Amino acid sequence: MPTQATHVWRPSHARLLVLDAFGPVARGASPGVTPPLCWPAKDPADILDYQFDISAVLLGNEGDGIATLDAAISPVEANGLTVVSATADGASAVLWLSGGVAGHTYIVTMAISTNTGRTIARGVLLPCLTLSTPPLGAALLAGTAPITDDYGSPIRVA
Repeated sequence: MPTQATHVWRPSHARLLVLDAFGPVARGASPGVTPPLCWPAKDPADILDYQFDISAVLLGNEGDGIATLDAAISPVEANGLTVVSATADGASAVLWLSGGVAGHTYIVTMAISTNTGRTIARGVLLPCLTLSTPPLGAALLAGTAPITDDYGSPIRVA
C-alpha cells in the first residue's frame, strides 16, 4: 500500500525581502538616506506569501529568533489589502496577503519582537496593480507587457 507523501511548504524567494544589518557610521557623519523597502507588485486577485528576513540583524546571537509579530496595513479601505495570516520561522516573518485596490500602494508595517527582547519595526511598500491585463494608458513593450519603474508601477503615457 502506498504511503501518502507529506508536502513541505517553503515561502517563495520571489517575494523575499532581507533587512540589512545595521552598519556603522563614522563619527560626525550623517547616515545616508536609504531607499524604501518594497516588495514586488501584486494583483488584487492574488493571495501570496511575502517573506521578511531579519537574520542579518540577529547575527552573532545564535538561537535568537522572532517571538512575536504584529502586522498592520495602511491605508485601511474597502476591498483593500488584508493580512490572511502571519507566521514566523526563526528569523523570517511570513505574511500571506490578499486583496487590494489596483493603483494603490500599501504600507505593510511589521512590529517584531525577538526571543532576547529586541524589537524591530519596519514598513514595506506593496504596490497593487492589475497584472492580468495592462492598465489603460500604460507604455507597452513590444505591444504586450507594460513598462514599469523600479517599484513595479506602470509608466503611463499621455
